[in-house]
Amino acid sequence: MAAELVRGQNHPLSRIRIEIRISADAPVVAGATLADESGRVPGADAVAHPGAPTLPGIEVSRQAATEHRLAVDLDAMPETVHRVSVLIALPAAPGGPLRFGALAAPRAAVTGLDGTEVAGYTLTGLDAESAVVALELYRRQAAWKIRAVGQGYAEGLTGLLTDQGLPQAAELARGIEEAVARGLARSVPARTRDTDRSRRTAAPVTGSDLPGTTPATGSPYDVQAPGDGDSAVRPAPSDGPGGTEPTPGGGAGPSASGGPGVPADATSTGGPVDYTHPKRRQASRPPAPEAAAAPADGPVPPVAGDAVGWTMDERLYNQVWGMFEDLARSAAACRSAVDFAESRLEKELDQVLSDPRSRLGSVGEAAREAAQARQAQLVDQARAALDRDLAQLTAESEVVEPALPPAYARWDNPVWHGYRVPTETPMAVRLGDLHLPESAPLRIPMLVRLPLERGLWIDSGVPDASSFAFEETGELRHLALQTAVALAARLLAVHPAGEFGVQVVDPAGAGASAFAPLTGAGALDAPPATGAAGVAGVLGRLTERVDLVQMAVRGGASDALPPGLDTSRQLLIVNDFPHGFDDRAVTQLRYLADEGPDVGVHLLLVADREDAAAYGPLLDPLWRSLMRLTPVPDDHLADPWVGHAWTYEPCLVPPGSQVLQQVLTQVATARAKRM
Repeated sequence: MAAELVRGQNHPLSRIRIEIRISADAPVVAGATLADESGRVPGADAVAHPGAPTLPGIEVSRQAATEHRLAVDLDAMPETVHRVSVLIALPAAPGGPLRFGALAAPRAAVTGLDGTEVAGYTLTGLDAESAVVALELYRRQAAWKIRAVGQGYAEGLTGLLTDQGLPQAAELARGIEEAVARGLARSVPARTRDTDRSRRTAAPVTGSDLPGTTPATGSPYDVQAPGDGDSAVRPAPSDGPGGTEPTPGGGAGPSASGGPGVPADATSTGGPVDYTHPKRRQASRPPAPEAAAAPADGPVPPVAGDAVGWTMDERLYNQVWGMFEDLARSAAACRSAVDFAESRLEKELDQVLSDPRSRLGSVGEAAREAAQARQAQLVDQARAALDRDLAQLTAESEVVEPALPPAYARWDNPVWHGYRVPTETPMAVRLGDLHLPESAPLRIPMLVRLPLERGLWIDSGVPDASSFAFEETGELRHLALQTAVALAARLLAVHPAGEFGVQVVDPAGAGASAFAPLTGAGALDAPPATGAAGVAGVLGRLTERVDLVQMAVRGGASDALPPGLDTSRQLLIVNDFPHGFDDRAVTQLRYLADEGPDVGVHLLLVADREDAAAYGPLLDPLWRSLMRLTPVPDDHLADPWVGHAWTYEPCLVPPGSQVLQQVLTQVATARAKRM
């Protein structure tokens, strides 16, 4: 999936021609400054703004708008430009907002020309600022990267441009304001909310007894490794959901509409709160007939594909994102409310005990009972709200799951029975399911964008928190291999014939039975490599391939590659690591894990970290670079946004099912026809 950045985080940028999309709840001005290697902007002619919208390599909007698309061609950037800062500011319009704190958090996203999002950043935590540097594109060792900046300026454009090193910042800021004022009559108004299509629920529990919560906006679960091989699911930036600051009680802080945690579309007296993910609001589309027929005060029947996107696959993909975030917010709100109720009960009991007059006797007992009753009432209200949201999400899941395409579907989905080898690569693939303790029956698909940006590690060691009992370690290792085979088969099945290959390294031959579906169907590029010589041969060929493709890409000479070089994407499955690996092979494996994904070589490691303990910290970078998955349900995915521990569950083929063999047979047949 696309990376959702937090302030200060950077992300590699592999595309040359991109768009930077800005969205806000009110018209904003978008611009960019071009700085040299030291970060200094040489003059006003290095600033793209509505009065001078076009510079070499970049073009910005000519007017204020709620949505902007900045066109960027990095190849056309002058060689002296090393940093491109994307800025947004509020225009000085009569009656318009004077600070970003009065609006929902704006969002900036870097996309390809086809709209595929590479990285996004929600600018939370803004208050008195009226101008902000949102993103930064910068050169690093002849490559471009993205950095989420989020630096705001209460002095507006003048302060921002002064900080960029412009000597006549105030004069330039006035010129920009004048250009914006001339175009304000043409400014694009904020989009209206499509209430017919939104998920409607009763307002969250609010009032003096319990801080309310407000839904957050925009980010997928992007999985990263914070350290030691664990992964982290990042459903939103860690500095507060939806542009609000977290309160001590764990809920969202005051919103722009007045009242703690009340969204802008909810009245102070309580009303329906729109929990719809921002990417699923579609003002331009008419409501579905079933939605229009639903009662105005009841939940709208869920619809598969009820999200923005050019294709159904993209809409389903965005809808799954929204379901994930809705579940994260609802669970966080419930946990926050329960924690608040517990802390309030403890405080009230302390007050009772600290007063000698009410410590004993009927007065003290009545005070304790009243405090416990208030605590129970708050907990019941919070859990009732969570149950309501879970029921809505469950109903949506029951509609969405059957509509998912093969790349997103479980192996027991009937869509696999009508499988045909695709002609195009999908935008994402399902690696498993995610759920929380509060949502035991509800599973959210874990979708990861293609091509994979990181390798995968199937941990064959016994999870610390595993509730599964295995008679011997070999049973868990075999299950880990089955998980790897299911993932490899899925990746083969969702790519067009000949555009994705799988190679296997099995030094001891211990995985022969588990790899039988792949070898029996002829889906592998070559038989599994065994022994130290086989390990060295496969790693040597793939390392050479990575080197050649890297040199060709960096030199702009893709046509100079050797004629017989296979440039299709490759997945290398390594079993029983580090058995059969010498120091050179370990170094090559680390190289493939770091450099391979950018040039089409991906790693799938099946290993127990304890088996490689002899290498000590030497392999720590390898484990951290891989996305850790488990063959059994395990809550190892950390959520730094709201503190959730998400349980990952692999997607395995149902026992006795022949669907895997049928799919692999079709894949092998299609590959043979291309040869």
